[in-house]
Amino acid sequence: MEFITLNPDNVVSEHLCCAISDKKHQTGVNDKRNWLSERVKEGHVFRKLDAQGKVFIEYAPLEKAWVPVTGDNYLYIYCLWVAGSYKGKGYGEALLQSCIDDAKAQGKSGICVLSSKKKKKKPFLSDKKFMLKYGFKVVDSINDEYELLALSLDGSQPQFTADARKQTIENKELTIYYGVQCPYIPNCIEQIYNYCENNQVPLQLIEVDTLEKAKQLPCIFNNWAVFYNGKFETVHLLNEGLLKKLLQLK
Repeated sequence: MEFITLNPDNVVSEHLCCAISDKKHQTGVNDKRNWLSERVKEGHVFRKLDAQGKVFIEYAPLEKAWVPVTGDNYLYIYCLWVAGSYKGKGYGEALLQSCIDDAKAQGKSGICVLSSKKKKKKPFLSDKKFMLKYGFKVVDSINDEYELLALSLDGSQPQFTADARKQTIENKELTIYYGVQCPYIPNCIEQIYNYCENNQVPLQLIEVDTLEKAKQLPCIFNNWAVFYNGKFETVHLLNEGLLKKLLQLK
């Protein structure tokens, strides 16, 4: 089992696991590659199996992580993904352990990750059951859905920012905060924009393009956040079909 950790030299040539075989997502892959080129200089880690598959972990120092979570000397896991035929072979365990080893080697206070309260794993969030097996515990929560899990190495705990707890905005129209870290986002934005344009649905798209903006967001965020009628709805990426369901339910 051999893993590759991206660095300034190989980030332009190594595949990024997400959306590797779908042409409609190549714009997103290029956007992420450019974003990563800057982030790896800040200690951001993208570690993947040396294979053409979706097997990787992505994390960063919490102080530099583009999420509305605060804490001292922590690592934040954005994504841990093992898909398809690679499941059940120990890759997820090995990748998570590599992150834990990194945290200990760097003298970090711990590691944290966004998850959900419900037993069934929410898309685009970490599997709570899997993380609990490795000693992660719930250290903070918002509403009845989202939880911050942490593996503390010194007894300290991270938390959601005060802004993240608001979960409301003044704007009542469909509003989406988004980043470019996930390769699937540009295509989602295109589908949503086209649907709203063709169906006269008011839409506001807000790109989260700086660390400062990410830390001050009024909601849960892990690359994506949707508001409608002033209320936070989901971090689930939307395509045209999911958007229709959201609009019909409100």
